[in-house]
Amino acid sequence: MWSRAPAILAGVLTGSDRNGLQWDEEKGLGFCYSITKGPENATVLAGSQARFNCTVSAGWKVLIWLSKGSPVLTVLSSQGSVETTERFTSQNYTSGDEFTSELIIHNTQMSDSGRIECSIQQPSENNFAFLSVQVNGSLLIKNSTLTVRENQTIEIVCEALGWAPAPDITWMTNDSLIDKSSYVTQQSPGSHGLHNALSTLTLTPTDTEVLTCLADIEALPSPQNATVTLIFDKSATENDYSEDNRSTWVIVLAVVLSFLGIVLLIVIIVFAVRCCLKRRGSTYENEVRKVSAEKKKDGDLENRQRNGSENLGYIPEELWNTEQSPRLASLPPMFSKFAGPDDDLHITSVPKVRPQRRTDYLISPKKIRNVTLV
Repeated sequence: MWSRAPAILAGVLTGSDRNGLQWDEEKGLGFCYSITKGPENATVLAGSQARFNCTVSAGWKVLIWLSKGSPVLTVLSSQGSVETTERFTSQNYTSGDEFTSELIIHNTQMSDSGRIECSIQQPSENNFAFLSVQVNGSLLIKNSTLTVRENQTIEIVCEALGWAPAPDITWMTNDSLIDKSSYVTQQSPGSHGLHNALSTLTLTPTDTEVLTCLADIEALPSPQNATVTLIFDKSATENDYSEDNRSTWVIVLAVVLSFLGIVLLIVIIVFAVRCCLKRRGSTYENEVRKVSAEKKKDGDLENRQRNGSENLGYIPEELWNTEQSPRLASLPPMFSKFAGPDDDLHITSVPKVRPQRRTDYLISPKKIRNVTLV
């Protein structure tokens, strides 16, 4: 029977006896159980399992697993594992004098990332590791095939969305890595703590080739990839040359037609202006003719009014002199006209024409023209 004092010096506290203490007699003086191999860091993809091992020497009594400082699973040497949640389970292995407890975290989430600790309730006997949960996002190139022609420089965009952390992107052509100076990668934050990346490759193909965009994070066993096939078509160059020639001819024809249209428009405008001027000139001439005709008409009317109608009582001077000269001597004095009716009758015996009234007036040797206004 061990005494209490030597037991305190040589043993390791493992439980309680009737007096509240129980001592490990198997180890003897200077020996105790310990963690011989603690857990190691792990990086896993979200949704997968994470596993951590903790190996202790013989004589252990209790082993506790903690996640970010909180207990998640307990293993007792006498009862086995005490699981409180389905996401944290364990498997136990015994090899010789050593015991190994394997912690299994199911359906890992980004929130599980942090410190994972194995404790046997011994001072300085806590071993820990770190868990990193990463997210594998999507990777795509919009066009799966591209047709290129000679001396054509193109840009190919590879887009990575919803990654954690942001992926490392590289390019390959026909299984050969492309120099990093040929592409540019930009990263940007996404939603829910995720990251996006956009990589743009610029190159001038010389032959048909397959380009591959690779996105890699530590948790991936192999990089995720997206490919695009570049088809180098020489006939496209010839077709482009033909199209360029056709386009050139179309441009030339359009320019010529435009020039001809402008010339035709100018000719039409000049013709219209000349017609308008000619019409105005003819109108002016017509007006002048009309005015001249009116003036002529007015002149004829004035002459007609001045000349009057023919005076039937007019007798030419010659006849006047021959006819009237002998009668001048035989005419009685003016007062004899009123002397008697016989003279009156003699005077009225002249033919009944209006010019006969000339005998009633004093005859003058001057030429007289009577004008009758109509």
